[in-house]
Amino acid sequence: MQAVVFRDPETRAEVTDVTLAAPRAGEVRVKIAAAGVCHSDLHVKRGEWDAPAPMVMGHEGAGTVVELGEGVTSLAVGDHVVLSWVPPCGECRYCLQGHEARCQKVVEVNNAHGSLFDGTSRLSRTDDGEPLRHYLSVSSFAEEVVVPVSGAIKVRDDAPLDVIAVVGCAVATGVGAVLNTAGVEPGATVAVIGCGGVGLNVVQGAKLAGAERIIAIDIVPEKTAMALQFGATDRIDASERDAVEQLFDLIPDGADYVFDAIGRTSTTEQAIRMLGLGGAAVIVGLPPTGARASFEPLVLAEADQRILGSNYGSVRPSIDIPALVDRYMDGQLKLDPLISGRRPLAEAAEALDDLETGGVLRTLLIP
Repeated sequence: MQAVVFRDPETRAEVTDVTLAAPRAGEVRVKIAAAGVCHSDLHVKRGEWDAPAPMVMGHEGAGTVVELGEGVTSLAVGDHVVLSWVPPCGECRYCLQGHEARCQKVVEVNNAHGSLFDGTSRLSRTDDGEPLRHYLSVSSFAEEVVVPVSGAIKVRDDAPLDVIAVVGCAVATGVGAVLNTAGVEPGATVAVIGCGGVGLNVVQGAKLAGAERIIAIDIVPEKTAMALQFGATDRIDASERDAVEQLFDLIPDGADYVFDAIGRTSTTEQAIRMLGLGGAAVIVGLPPTGARASFEPLVLAEADQRILGSNYGSVRPSIDIPALVDRYMDGQLKLDPLISGRRPLAEAAEALDDLETGGVLRTLLIP
């Protein structure tokens, strides 16, 4: 099969022939219908994260189950699935407590070593047999994938696979940060820094939560204009003057919740400074490894404020992903406007270049 292989930041990602071994016990093979190109993929491309290489890229996608490993009874061949880059083990203390996004086994095995749960890979180069790593248990920039069964989330058959692919990362992360991590209440004031694919989903998550004011903040006016379609009530052009000052012009008491959907040191610090009494800054965007932000602890304590990290929107994949697909099909969530375009798998490197320019939200790779 064809797949996109990444080696190092100095080498352009290439599409090459890759051999995919059959699924083992507790795994399934999925034929990819579409894979989303996410900002997290750029962190890998730039060398900003420690990622095992060489690897097959991609962590967002959807497709159809084509083969079952031994012991798999929860899925059937032909099922439509959205891929989850957190395939919960169901056995660690976090999974047992219902905090599946914190799954200890995923952190220790899948993400750190680029393997599946048994510590091995199903991927290798066809021409020379070189072993390849999995990326976040998914590696969706390929014609097919083998994933843990808990990472293939069954969804309704009438949902378009080439649209709901974005639910597996952008939508789950953004909407989940609002509904799960922060627990935004009806009537709250919310600010969102960064109106890319994840940020727009934070915006529509805030609308679902019943927030009274939703302020979209970005340096690109076109993105804040789009945020109005997703439920934003106000816009701030951060390229004009200090975004913190502009926010306090709109909300003199500060915001109840500020979501940093970018993850730079500067935006995290801005998010904290925008808070009102009792407010919470929610860090959704992921920064480069080793980045450090600063804040004044006394102000945080005196104002009874909080800083919350949000990994994967604190979702429970098997519950939240089908529910998000249902919300899309029922007209409560907008997904189609998130998709800037579609490219063949062979143009994966170009799709990453497009994302780096900041001019697109989500490009889908279609094998």
